[in-house]
Amino acid sequence: MEKSSSEIRSAIEELSMFIKLKPKDNLDASRIHIPTKPFLHLCNLVLQVLDKIGPTMLVLRQDIHQNIQRLEKFCELDPSKYANVVEILKKEASEGNARKKTSCSKAFLWLTRSLDFMVALLQRLAKDPGQKMEQAVEESYNIALKPWHGWISSAAFKVALKLLPDSVTFMNILMAKDETYDNLKEEMQTLTSLLVPFLEEIHSILRLQGLDMLKSK
Repeated sequence: MEKSSSEIRSAIEELSMFIKLKPKDNLDASRIHIPTKPFLHLCNLVLQVLDKIGPTMLVLRQDIHQNIQRLEKFCELDPSKYANVVEILKKEASEGNARKKTSCSKAFLWLTRSLDFMVALLQRLAKDPGQKMEQAVEESYNIALKPWHGWISSAAFKVALKLLPDSVTFMNILMAKDETYDNLKEEMQTLTSLLVPFLEEIHSILRLQGLDMLKSK
């Protein structure tokens, strides 16, 4: 299906806008501002990319969707106050709820790890578009998600790897109608170069809140 735009381009636009509006002195982890709605929009774009990988990513996709919904509902309680994800984390920490299974803090943690996975995957495909999709996805999973998954999730992922499309098919699906492989490769590199420092900031917040080492059971 031909498209005038793509998820990759939309994500670049979203991040570029965020960077332009971001305060220049936002270096202290305790004062970092992560705008809730743009962050969730970025996560929705990841969902759309996962859809293109196919049914093999269904479990991860459902997990991301549920986590997005959890944060959206919390934000709706007071859109002005919770326009910054950090305020949500602080509230849950003060109430002792941050480590609960259904907390927004945990939802934010796993959404961040999903973005880590997407960065790792796009970096591999941009570097070597001919790499086998199974290898690229497995290597990305091993870096971003496997250290935090229990054995059930890891076993399910192993089975899912057998259902992946080949990398050429995946790249073709990702491209907008006016794109070439070189254009797409360049855009993937641009997106990951924007995402990496953004995610570093988020991980500094997670460390500050004592959430960065939490694992699934």
